[in-house]
Amino acid sequence: MIIHFSIKNFGSIKDEQTLSFEATNKTHLEEAYIVKQGRRRLLKIALLYGANASGKTTVLKALDFLRVLVLQPLNKKSDVLDFEPFLFVDDPLKENSKISIEFIQNGKRYNYKVVFSKQAVINEELTFWNSYKANIYKRYTDTSKQLSEIEFGSTISVDSLTKKALETNTLWNNTVLGGFLKTNINIKELKEVVDWFESTLMTTVQNNSILTIFASDLVEKKRITNTDIVNIIKRADSNISDIIVEDEEVNLREYLDEPFHIVRKKRSNNEIINSEKFSDKFMRRNIAFEHSVENKNYRLPFELESSGTQRFYGLAGILALLIRESVILPIDELEASLHPDLYKYFILTFLLNTNGSQLIATTHNREILNDRDLFRDDAIWFTNKDDTGSTELYSLADFDSSVIRNTSNVLNAYKTGKLGAIPYPGDYYLNLTP
Repeated sequence: MIIHFSIKNFGSIKDEQTLSFEATNKTHLEEAYIVKQGRRRLLKIALLYGANASGKTTVLKALDFLRVLVLQPLNKKSDVLDFEPFLFVDDPLKENSKISIEFIQNGKRYNYKVVFSKQAVINEELTFWNSYKANIYKRYTDTSKQLSEIEFGSTISVDSLTKKALETNTLWNNTVLGGFLKTNINIKELKEVVDWFESTLMTTVQNNSILTIFASDLVEKKRITNTDIVNIIKRADSNISDIIVEDEEVNLREYLDEPFHIVRKKRSNNEIINSEKFSDKFMRRNIAFEHSVENKNYRLPFELESSGTQRFYGLAGILALLIRESVILPIDELEASLHPDLYKYFILTFLLNTNGSQLIATTHNREILNDRDLFRDDAIWFTNKDDTGSTELYSLADFDSSVIRNTSNVLNAYKTGKLGAIPYPGDYYLNLTP
């Protein structure tokens, strides 16, 4: 589980901003929202509110960027890192960027920090706490020589050959963790951290098509079942009684706009591809929902379902995964195509049935702020642009009783601008000149 996640000089974020999952000492909705990890009380969910372009998605992008930085190391020294620093300054490339994350894996608390530019990982540090704080490694980059040096802590036993092999595979634009993935060595602590990035921290889910593919892929990999999805969807729509998934072999010729023999030619030298090595068939997965209407069953293809039903199919798959496993899942615009009641159903089902997963979601759904029986202040976060165009990230729990009391209507406070993080579109009357 994530404890803290901090970002500096990344996208719309200039100064360091921190998203924290540490709960306040309030016991409101304790059983639903909080997982105890030793002495720590960690929240299961963080909902990010804010105006368009205020930086909500930037938080998710930074988390994705860190995951890719660790798991998909670049192959050449000349490759640049895929991000943009804060651009509303005279020299955007002058300052380095930084991301740090503190999380729990296998009962240990890890803290990983990486400082980087477009061209290189400048330095990084990995520490952990068991009964005490210990340094696993510190990494430094000589940018003039484009070489990395790794310094292991005294509690980690690494021989000189292993260290040399790891340094050789840690290019100046790779992390040590990425170098570890390229190297045939065994260092327990590095493996635990890499496993967390690979198996626990999921990539951000953004739209309906990705959701559908994601859910179907989870079923295919047997991480969840179709029955899981049906059970969740039936609670949201009693009309749906089953999901039918069928794989169909399709002839590629039927989908081509030009003669098949032309497509089979190589564009470079016009050489005909050996027909024995070229398959003109592929497998297409068809999904259909079975609806029970007046004691009769009717099958409706997935593409004919409403966008809301299609999205909830994907969300049901995600919900099943969050319940079955302990994973961390970022979702952009959770409420897209969902009725407010289904949005509420999704959040409540997640909170009441999980005990190790975390959800980070951007949202514009404000109705939840009107229901104190549904949310905790420390689970609500806001993004707001300051006068420099930089994103500020803060929690509802940061406001004192002069702004928000336990009996306050948070939705009204938000709508009237007391909490910031809302758009100010200005005058509705336009004077468009010819």
